[in-house]
Amino acid sequence: MNKLATKIRLSCQDITKIKVDAIVNAANNSLLGGGGVDGAIHNAAGKDLLKECRTLGGCPDGVSMQLIFSCAKITKGYNLPAKYVIHTVGPQSEKPNVLAGCYRNSLKLLTDSNLRSIAFPCIATGVYGYDNERAANIALETVRGYLQSDLSKGEDKVRYVFGA
Repeated sequence: MNKLATKIRLSCQDITKIKVDAIVNAANNSLLGGGGVDGAIHNAAGKDLLKECRTLGGCPDGVSMQLIFSCAKITKGYNLPAKYVIHTVGPQSEKPNVLAGCYRNSLKLLTDSNLRSIAFPCIATGVYGYDNERAANIALETVRGYLQSDLSKGEDKVRYVFGA
């Protein structure tokens, strides 16, 4: 069996109930909660998540700020089964490089924080309107590329779960 195939699990489940080191929040620029996944994560984590997010100063979306990168910031998970929440802001239009950056920067933050497992929602496909199929392809290609580069160094320590 391909080592890469053992690293990625696709699932359709409530991301607020997944026990991993970090879940990714498809947040808005303020990081202060909103609708969809963002609201569900904030509700499940409790008020302490909002308190910590208020200290982060928001997160630009990479498009409205004319940035070539996507922001990712990490907080504790509080009342979630996940230990941490990585917040990233997807593009509000179909910008493949910015969307891929959300996944790459979340993965980099995971690695930099010495964490081993992560669950992603579908970033930017809700109210931001990104096409589901194109977004899924970008997510999988980005994660696969990251894993292949990680595996090429002989590291075999991270299991990825996509939650929906």
